[in-house]
Amino acid sequence: MNHPARSRDAAGAVPARESQWAFDAVNFFIAGMLAGFGPFVAVFLGDLGWSPRDIGLVLTAGFVAALLVQLPAGELLDLVQSKRFLIAVGTVVLAAAALITALWPTFPLVFVAMVLQGATGGFAGAALAAMSLGLVGHAALAERLGRNQSFKSAGSLAAAALMGAIGYYLSDRAIFFATAALAVPTLLALWRIRAADIHFGRSVGAPDHHEPSRPARVTRRSLSKHRQLLVFAGCLFLFQMADAAILPLVGGTLAQAQGDRSFLIMAALVVVPQMFVVALAPWTGRYAERRGRRPLLVIGFAALPIRALLFSLTDDPLLRIGAQLLDGISGMALGVLTPLIIADLTMGTGRYNLAQGLVGVISGLGAALSTTVAGFIASAFGPTAAFIEILGVAVAGAAGLWLLMPETKPSHKR
Repeated sequence: MNHPARSRDAAGAVPARESQWAFDAVNFFIAGMLAGFGPFVAVFLGDLGWSPRDIGLVLTAGFVAALLVQLPAGELLDLVQSKRFLIAVGTVVLAAAALITALWPTFPLVFVAMVLQGATGGFAGAALAAMSLGLVGHAALAERLGRNQSFKSAGSLAAAALMGAIGYYLSDRAIFFATAALAVPTLLALWRIRAADIHFGRSVGAPDHHEPSRPARVTRRSLSKHRQLLVFAGCLFLFQMADAAILPLVGGTLAQAQGDRSFLIMAALVVVPQMFVVALAPWTGRYAERRGRRPLLVIGFAALPIRALLFSLTDDPLLRIGAQLLDGISGMALGVLTPLIIADLTMGTGRYNLAQGLVGVISGLGAALSTTVAGFIASAFGPTAAFIEILGVAVAGAAGLWLLMPETKPSHKR
């Protein structure tokens, strides 16, 4: 990874090197805390004798909470001066959710814990993007987002390895104590970020950085009429509707086909693309700043139908693990470019975070429909038919992006 750039934005601010390194650590540890939930919750509750129905209910509650919080969280981020404080509160909430799950695994309390975790997880990504914009400004945002994505993926990988070892050598319950413990280094890293380095006006895309407390008055209604923002959100909806169902479909047949090897194969399917993102996400940010957003965005969308096609043609685990490298390409491109393109489209509105919330809701609905539709098709016609449906949706998303989504990099920076 390169050393963090000390970038001068339009307001003339230069973020301290210490603040940038501390922000890297925040991205790393928050991703680690979120990874401590994931599939580990289902394993832990299943070992306690929970029924699949109850496990599904609490996990669905977390997903719904993440979806519902997007718009209000965006409005809150556009209003609150201290983004560090909001992320600190979210960190404490995540730790509390982990402790509740470990200490009192009853249905009502775990339900509440998953709602807290889902709401915080749905809010964290937007908050970190807002802090990035406030820290370095729009001119250096692409490179900063690339570093964010690299540290997030590294945090997820490290946490998955740590939690797996803890679960194997200690207990499933200890995983959630370790997740809660990660709140300590997260809060310490937040404390090391200088408050003066996070400019409020920049963090919301305000038109006048010299008046940081007075962003432009742009409403939800105005954003809902922003054509390019809605086109981008619609393309992400189709992407998520295709992408979210792929690994669940594979997982549904893996145990029957591979037996004891299924866990290792699924772990490889998850880990391989993340390693790719860790290595190349910083390059993605630099390339997007030099050459524009559209080329990488097209590549990220085009990788999905190719991946879906490969999964539909083979059930060989090694070939599927190789195909998962394409997921790394998509994840790398969209993880960096989504908040960057939203910043391009909302520059000068003072509503960057509300726009993030709007796009998050639309793309989240695509992910929600994905597993439902694909699961129904797989049950009725078999997994191959489900992969063909996924392929069709992925092609539609890529074609829509190619035809309707222009370059968004501001013209004065081309």
